[in-house]
Amino acid sequence: MILRNMLQVDTLGPCLIRSPLNLSAVPNDEIADFVPDKARVLFQVEHLADEPIDTSLDFEKAGPRESIFFDPKDTKAAIVTCGGLCPGLNHVIRSIVLQLHHHYHVKNIIGYQFGYQGLNPSHGKNPIPLGPEQVRNIHNYGGSLLGVSRGSQDIKTMVDTLQRDNIQILFTVGGDGTLRGASAIYEEIKRRGIKTAVVGVPKTIDNDISYVDKTFGFDTAVGVARQALNGAHTEAASAHNGIGLVKLMGRDSGFITAAATLASLEVNYCLVPEVHFDLEGPHGLLEQLKNRLQNRSHALIVVAEGCAQNMATGPLAHDASGNIQYGSADFDIGLYLKDAITHFFKSQQIPVTLKYIDPSYMIRSVPANANDSVFCDILARQAVHAAMAGKTGLVIGRWHNIVTHVPLTLATSEKKRIDPDGALWLAVTETTGQPDMSSIPLSKRGFASGNKTNQ
Repeated sequence: MILRNMLQVDTLGPCLIRSPLNLSAVPNDEIADFVPDKARVLFQVEHLADEPIDTSLDFEKAGPRESIFFDPKDTKAAIVTCGGLCPGLNHVIRSIVLQLHHHYHVKNIIGYQFGYQGLNPSHGKNPIPLGPEQVRNIHNYGGSLLGVSRGSQDIKTMVDTLQRDNIQILFTVGGDGTLRGASAIYEEIKRRGIKTAVVGVPKTIDNDISYVDKTFGFDTAVGVARQALNGAHTEAASAHNGIGLVKLMGRDSGFITAAATLASLEVNYCLVPEVHFDLEGPHGLLEQLKNRLQNRSHALIVVAEGCAQNMATGPLAHDASGNIQYGSADFDIGLYLKDAITHFFKSQQIPVTLKYIDPSYMIRSVPANANDSVFCDILARQAVHAAMAGKTGLVIGRWHNIVTHVPLTLATSEKKRIDPDGALWLAVTETTGQPDMSSIPLSKRGFASGNKTNQ
């Protein structure tokens, strides 16, 4: 449960400088408006007709402010991209640079290379200058102009670097691990009494940032995943007792897997970390798959990598950021299911043709599609508006299709996950027609800790 004080956004001080943006302070005239600081977006919009809406909980609305905190001519900004690759990273870098340079007239912009390693001098990665020329065409390519890395760095050392380089604004582009790092940087800056803003842009194809309804890269990832599903379906339908098996990314949340299932409309079994399923037994996946082949002669299965948490019998490897490596040699759920299905049907003396596809790294390395391109530009420009107004310790979010300021402490408080009782999972089960494949009674399944969503 969130409290009102968890929604409050920190500011560096009074905004005494008039914004250089040519906008209007008069509502509803013919020129785009500045957004007043009092503008809010309600946390709750859905309610029963006889129950009131709780208006005490709301997000600060994002947007350009009439007065700003930083004097553009004296402002130096920096950008860092962290974690794994994601479609749209270069779009965000480019839009931040162009918004700062052309609209706020901030000319001193740098990029720290290879994630948070770039803020630790011991790694020997010097920052690079960023301007219109450096970012002119980068949005046409996947990856990140600045590079990425995983793993934590010493917080005090990173803040020392920001002070050494005289950085007034730090834009951190990344997922939950990046945002946790940004939150720690923000707290250390606050402890030192430095007037440096820290603003995050939420990047993860898993779409698992709490209190943010969508992260950039997700739409593109779903589109590429759908292509993999369609290919697997074609393979399966072209063979008698053909089985297509596709593994998708999703450590703790199955949003890509669920959304790709809905986009494809060909999936018969969608497996996500949030919904328990048995492999064996009368209601398990293998028996259900056997019945499916007897009736329809082909089947398509898609599984999120995080389902390994329900199947592994031993400890799993972790990456440099402390995330479980579900695709590691210790336990790969895709290969595990491939072997289990093959062995099961061999024991049943039923010949099958199984095609296994793992498009994980192809999904995250491609350029952003049209929807993500638009979304990246929106998030980037709103991040600049927030930072120039002295907002700090926040990530740019979206709630009810309105861009918001979400405190980093709230965004990193838990993982957003699919609600098995929500609209998204209902849509998946209605589309696939898959049965309940768990022997655990509904009353005893519970739900792993995390922010549920009906999206």
